[in-house]
Amino acid sequence: MADRQITLETYTTHFSQDDKDANFKHDVATYSKLDPMPPLDRMSRNLDIPVGALVRYVLARWTTSGSDALLEVGPLVVRQMGDLIKQAEEEGTEEARLRAYDGLRQMVAWLTIPLDDPDWQTPRSQRRQEC
Repeated sequence: MADRQITLETYTTHFSQDDKDANFKHDVATYSKLDPMPPLDRMSRNLDIPVGALVRYVLARWTTSGSDALLEVGPLVVRQMGDLIKQAEEEGTEEARLRAYDGLRQMVAWLTIPLDDPDWQTPRSQRRQEC
């Protein structure tokens, strides 16, 4: 991998509210006003890790987080969630959106069971004894 130099710059471009990427652009404009270097410099000193390695880590971790999330949740669940939203948007009614919300709520509740209850699944050793 070739090393590159990147200039940290503030993003102030104006964009229309109907821009499909307006929320992201707004976030970039907001966060680009902050200086990320002081905490990175402190981390570098405290952990004895070069600043460039920390910056590379932060960027790589953030840019791959969507792929990581997909791997953790699984493509089937992501598609099912997307299908609920797509169907509601195609129907275009408040009732359809509420149904989609309820479906998403149920999926998220199902996905969080292992987070909320670490003993949700009987250990394999106990399953063999119960049989």
